[in-house]
Amino acid sequence: MPELPEVETVVRDVRPWLIGRRIVTLTVGTRSLRRPWQPQWTAAVVGTRVIALRRRAKWILVDLDTGARLVIHLGMSGQLTTADADVPLSDHTHFVCDLDDARQLRFRDVRRFGSVELFADEEAVAAFLAARVGPEPEELHASTFHEAIRASSRTIKAILLDQRIAAGVGNIYADEALHRAGVHPQRRGDTLTFTETERLRAAIAAVMAFAITHRGSSIRDYVGGAGQRGAFQNEFRVYGRTGEPCKACGTPIMMLRVAGRASHFCPRCQENPK
Repeated sequence: MPELPEVETVVRDVRPWLIGRRIVTLTVGTRSLRRPWQPQWTAAVVGTRVIALRRRAKWILVDLDTGARLVIHLGMSGQLTTADADVPLSDHTHFVCDLDDARQLRFRDVRRFGSVELFADEEAVAAFLAARVGPEPEELHASTFHEAIRASSRTIKAILLDQRIAAGVGNIYADEALHRAGVHPQRRGDTLTFTETERLRAAIAAVMAFAITHRGSSIRDYVGGAGQRGAFQNEFRVYGRTGEPCKACGTPIMMLRVAGRASHFCPRCQENPK
């Protein structure tokens, strides 16, 4: 599933092609995405101009000049790209906006877990997201983050996957951040010290920033908004490296299922105190 760095890369790639463009026509596929497109939304979108493109957590927000907002989630395999209108559509393209410069905004999703929805205004979007996501990684406050972790008896891996704690963190970047911070994924949140949560807070921000510079991670379906694959998978310290030597100490990387997810860690760098 695309996480924050992948979504941010898509936004940065697509933004120059979309800002200022008017949506001339809109075509929706016959097979519904995770949240079905409502027919009345088409008339509300056609004729509008895009004034901003931004990201919040793993959602992409397209601001229209009427005040309405398109809210896009890539799901497991979604791809948001732009292309010249005469370039044939790929299979599994479910949403196409024809723009006033003979280009198209295209949403392709093989598994159809993604979504494209229309919200009436910024207030509606804010209310929708407020119930689902917490602070962005670079906006995490030391004491608030520490208190949220200490208040839970869940594993720290489960806590990091909770989007209400740190927006945009998923399985890959949770593993990478925990390794940088030297915290075992099975540690209970209420056992972490302030020093440990501070290391983790810094590690989350650093991993996300570094991954964005590498255009995110391409494991299966992910490509950026320009159709290019990411390269951060070449920089993984632990994720997907079971049995390979830790880049810090040489100990073989191990994998356990934590919070229902495959979790990769170094048993030496991330010792789990009993």
